[in-house]
Amino acid sequence: MKPLQNRTVAVTGIGVVTPAGVGVDAFWQSLLAPAVDGNVRRVDEEKLNARRVMTHKTAKNSDINVHFAVVAADEALRDAGLLADARSDAPAESDTQALVDTVDLDRAAVSMGTGIGGIQTFAAQADVLRDRGERLVSPHTVPMVMPNAAAGALSIRFGMRGTASTVTTACAAGTDAIAAGARLIAQGFADVVLAGGTDSSLTPVCIAGFGNMRALSKSGISRPFDRDRDGLAASEGCGMLVLEPLERAVARGAHVYMTIEGAASTADAYHVTAPAPNGRGAERTMRLALEDAGLRPEDITHINAHGTSTGLNDAAESEAVSRLFGADAPVLTSIKGVTGHSFGAAGAIEAVAVALTIANETVPPTAGLVNQDEAITLDIAREPRPWVPGPVLSNSFGFGGHNGSIVFVPASASAS
Repeated sequence: MKPLQNRTVAVTGIGVVTPAGVGVDAFWQSLLAPAVDGNVRRVDEEKLNARRVMTHKTAKNSDINVHFAVVAADEALRDAGLLADARSDAPAESDTQALVDTVDLDRAAVSMGTGIGGIQTFAAQADVLRDRGERLVSPHTVPMVMPNAAAGALSIRFGMRGTASTVTTACAAGTDAIAAGARLIAQGFADVVLAGGTDSSLTPVCIAGFGNMRALSKSGISRPFDRDRDGLAASEGCGMLVLEPLERAVARGAHVYMTIEGAASTADAYHVTAPAPNGRGAERTMRLALEDAGLRPEDITHINAHGTSTGLNDAAESEAVSRLFGADAPVLTSIKGVTGHSFGAAGAIEAVAVALTIANETVPPTAGLVNQDEAITLDIAREPRPWVPGPVLSNSFGFGGHNGSIVFVPASASAS
């Protein structure tokens, strides 16, 4: 095993797919807009237009969460300046895309997060089995349903021969996958990593399940940290980051959005859906992420909260933030009033939001927040707020008691 190298991890490319906007520019504009109504929010497939980057055959034989990942990954790699034209030796109907020849494909890796993988395909094929019989079930069902399908598809598409791993820590999966990808860079096991999360679990059974467990908003409005919050808006999407060693990124003249300085992942060991009382697991995770980054609470200038608009989650997270950061806690926001909660993709989409927050020197508002819960005394942005970029903490918490926090630092601060 190679020794730890402790290389600084740079984010050089971003890509995103959400119901509120497909592509980085549309996504950022959506974050500055009012809250979006609807307790179930789907990506506009016309705007996604997966067929422009995938052949008909491959698109047909891939679950929609893979479509999201391919579209977002293409955008992120192009943004990073690492995506070349299609290989000249590839078949005409090939979905493969070449990376620039400076990338060692044996040291190019994929780290993906997801909630339950290709459940859309599973639901559709279960209907086929029931209505039309087993002979008409697609032979592609298993590779379409498996949670690692997106990681495998990206590895094949770009010829990435390093590790292609999948994290399934529920709503913390996107954050945990980015943290895992960052460790591959920091420890010298990879020189380029596609890291992110993708999820599409909006099947009738899942939606009914969320509704019956009283997690789904009855009003159809996601209101993070509001006194009238009544549940989450179920969503889907994908966020992708390109990670590289900072020294390598600077040497090739890449734009560096931010660096990843620390991360942590813990378990509440308490309850399968409810957070630990008083947010004690969330607090511990944030504290460990700061320690990993070598930072103090007072060094953090902004928190991108998990903020799902459910009663227990928002209360637990706000208590944890208040205890750790005290009266001088930094400005906090949740973007789920716009994006909804995309489960295994949420943390990765929020990482893209952090990159854009830094690039635009503006904290996006917490859309849907009208009357802040009196028990929550934090400074929560309600309007776009001009901001001097500094270290940012991003949180993700998931069913099963999973907690993930990650520390992003603007490139200028990292260089100094």
